[in-house]
Amino acid sequence: MKNINYQSLFLSMLFFWSMQFSYAQIDKKATKETKALYKNLHKIAKKQILFGHQHATEYGHGWNGDDDRSDVKSVTGSHPAVIGIDFSGLSGQPKEAIMKTKEALRKNVVDTYERGGVTTVAWHFSNPASKGGFYWVDSVSAPAMSFIKKGGSHHEEYKQILQTIGDFAHSVKAKDGNLAPMLFRPFHEFDGGWFWWGKPHCSREDFIEVWQFTVSYLRDSLGVHNFIYAFSPDNKFTTEEEFLERYPGDKWVDMVGMDNYGDFGRDGKYNLEAGVKKLKIVSDYAQKAKKLAAFTETGLESIPNMNWWTDTLLKALKTEKMKLSYVLVWRNDSRSPTHYYAPYPGQVSVPDFLKFYNDPYTLFEKDLKRIYHRKFLGFL
Repeated sequence: MKNINYQSLFLSMLFFWSMQFSYAQIDKKATKETKALYKNLHKIAKKQILFGHQHATEYGHGWNGDDDRSDVKSVTGSHPAVIGIDFSGLSGQPKEAIMKTKEALRKNVVDTYERGGVTTVAWHFSNPASKGGFYWVDSVSAPAMSFIKKGGSHHEEYKQILQTIGDFAHSVKAKDGNLAPMLFRPFHEFDGGWFWWGKPHCSREDFIEVWQFTVSYLRDSLGVHNFIYAFSPDNKFTTEEEFLERYPGDKWVDMVGMDNYGDFGRDGKYNLEAGVKKLKIVSDYAQKAKKLAAFTETGLESIPNMNWWTDTLLKALKTEKMKLSYVLVWRNDSRSPTHYYAPYPGQVSVPDFLKFYNDPYTLFEKDLKRIYHRKFLGFL
């Protein structure tokens, strides 16, 4: 009779089992569509990347509130694969304004889901303890992270704000009866000092405690199961240790990312070598920790460099064989003649953007096929 090494067999089975579930989300009760999106973003990142644009379908260069419109679609024929929205209007406003914002955002998220695109959510969160909005203003802003944590003077108010977000998460039901998944990216760019939750205005311990409470309260108390949670500092780090300085732990994060304008041409300054190095830190950690990775914000205001898309952005993304699920550029203001980050018809970088669009590495909304299904069919 053949001898069986049961220890080796057990270890092999354990390894196979761990590989099957190594990319599990932090929310074990996530909806099936959210789980499918999470796994399919991992698949995409192996060879390609989704292109995203903040507020793409809400407004654009010289327009506001048109149905099924985006500047990217006007140039390419397709919306971006990732549409950025913001929860900024869900607190610090009169009740009527909050309700109006919720309905507009609800329609946006559901429309994106039904077209087959992906929604990512930033949160420019107005300071709940002082004036100053989401920015830190020395003369008026309060260090509110210490106030909204458990036991703080504004903790109950913070729970009410999270209740509003939870109610919104439960409202984005599409025609198929399912809730649209969202990539939720709270407290971004926390390593800078421009926001009230930034590093100079709160301790590492308070930041981590508030992050963990936020996830736990939404997920475990409010029953929000259609969020994928993203951690995204700015570009102030140069090592993995610095990147992870305020990391709340693998049990509290699904995706790691970075916002970086400074290395990619802001004020005419380019340092692609530094930008790529930081992106690689993000990608490498994600692979090690079995997380998603993304270039969560970037762009060049007014895009004066007509070849920026291929000579700068695409070149950086393709370097080092990184595994990034998406890259997102910032918004196109509807009133400002200069504050835009994606081309509109006639803008000088349109020809190069079309090269970027047609590159097999980049994916737009029209390229996606069944991204919310377990049996992902790939790309059109």
